Amino acid sequence: MAENQYLYAVARIRCREQRLLNASFLEQLVTAPSAEACLRMLREKGWDGGAPEDSDAMLAEEQKRTWDLIRELVKDMSILDVFLYANDYHNLKAAIKECKSQNAFAHIYLNQGTIPAEQIRQAVQENRLDSLPKGMREAAEEARKALLHTGDGQLCDIILDRAALEAVRQAGEESGNEFLKLYGELTVAAADIKIAVRAARTGKNKAFLENALMECETLNLGALTRAALDSEEAVASYLERSDYKDWAPELRKSPSAFERWCDNLLIRRIRPQLRNPFGIGPLAAYILARDSEIKSVRIILAAKRNGLPEDAIRERVRETYV
Repeated sequence: MAENQYLYAVARIRCREQRLLNASFLEQLVTAPSAEACLRMLREKGWDGGAPEDSDAMLAEEQKRTWDLIRELVKDMSILDVFLYANDYHNLKAAIKECKSQNAFAHIYLNQGTIPAEQIRQAVQENRLDSLPKGMREAAEEARKALLHTGDGQLCDIILDRAALEAVRQAGEESGNEFLKLYGELTVAAADIKIAVRAARTGKNKAFLENALMECETLNLGALTRAALDSEEAVASYLERSDYKDWAPELRKSPSAFERWCDNLLIRRIRPQLRNPFGIGPLAAYILARDSEIKSVRIILAAKRNGLPEDAIRERVRETYV
């Protein structure tokens, strides 16, 4: 694709970047007296949606606004599917479990995906999995069979989570864009490390790890598996010998510190796009910046409602793009 086809889109994004929440504003939210006060401050910033105290509706509306803008600016959205596959597989997981339990799970479906949530739901309920894309269809068949025959919801999750990671990694590689390839690689690597840590903590066996971990260029899965079978400390020690040596100290602190580090690393990697006037990179970076600020707002609101002290909230808030 020609770089200049995104010139107008990038110009529009530059205007929208000025509305992104900065670190100063997030600090104001952290020091606000209540979640309700935070919501009022956000509405003054132009965030809206739902009843005045309905934070879920507000955050959902902000996500919708992001993707409505991107769809307005980009003719061929397929190059950005890498950011939506996680939602597709979340919806597939919900549909399979809903079908198994015969309980209505409609409230947990996500709206932003490459395939409408209702289409995935109907495909599973009506046993029309052949209407889904090939990779998703194969994962759905395997996961549904595993859940029906064994009743093992965790096995179902492993199958679909791994398929989601494979879709993200492959989309990044096939995009022809170094930024999107980096996103795919970091997403898979972070997920693999989190799986290894959880496996070490809960005593999972080698078969579990072989089924759950996803290949990526920057991790040696054999070494990571051996470390996970040993201990959490062994996983951190392996990271010190890998491309992710800077991640080890955060992993040793706590799972939440590691999650924050992964998100912050991505924000640091996308900041150069603020100076890039060409290509899909600035649009992709804007999507991630919006996701990150919405995540921070969600964390702050939840923390306020649970009475967490300000210092504890600051430790969880992500870095900002601007």
